Amino acid sequence: MKSQDIISSIERISLDKRKQVKEVTLDMANNMNLAAKICFPNAKIVTDRFHVVKLVIEALQHIRIQHRWKVIEQENKAIEEAKKQGIKYKSIVLSNGDTKKQLLARSRYILVKKKKDWTENQKKRAQLLFEIYPNIEKAYKHTLEFRSIYEEKCKIRAKQRFENWFEDTKELNIKNFNIATNTIKYHFQTILNFFDNRNTNANAESFNSKIKLFRANLRGVRDIKFFLFRLEKLFA
Repeated sequence: MKSQDIISSIERISLDKRKQVKEVTLDMANNMNLAAKICFPNAKIVTDRFHVVKLVIEALQHIRIQHRWKVIEQENKAIEEAKKQGIKYKSIVLSNGDTKKQLLARSRYILVKKKKDWTENQKKRAQLLFEIYPNIEKAYKHTLEFRSIYEEKCKIRAKQRFENWFEDTKELNIKNFNIATNTIKYHFQTILNFFDNRNTNANAESFNSKIKLFRANLRGVRDIKFFLFRLEKLFA
């Protein structure tokens, strides 16, 4: 959405009412940031924790995906080589019954969870994953460290831990985390604002998911006015 479209819609609310808004939580999109600053002149801008943590988790997942593509490429070469020799290719099966390709694919949700939330099967899979790919284990621990910062109640302490995490990222020298760090630094002040009141836009995100699911069930939307009418009747 264009910033001007958002601003035009919100400005239908009187300025006096908009001046009463004390805080706005949002993602890291520049269009939303600009709209919030213009429409709510007295509000503190807060970058929502969900979007910041999601960015770091995506950096972790990217490492897993890179390994998976390498394994797929190696497997394709092995299949071609087996064909030339006139033999049938057999994938190497690990102790838990997964091939390397399956291990990397099925580890997606393991890396999103904390260790205490793993099932027994996930624990076995994670152990194998970390033994074969130690850099994924390092990245996973680094991600957990980042997520734990949001448990801090003190803004000053949180700021120090963020800065320590930035230094650790430099030492790890993993490109994906370096990119995530640059983005976090760009939004650093609004990220720190979270620790003042610890507000999130979780309710808005949840409602947005419901709308997306409703739209998907309808196989898309042709008549926007009727769609908005149905939304109002169902959710308002």
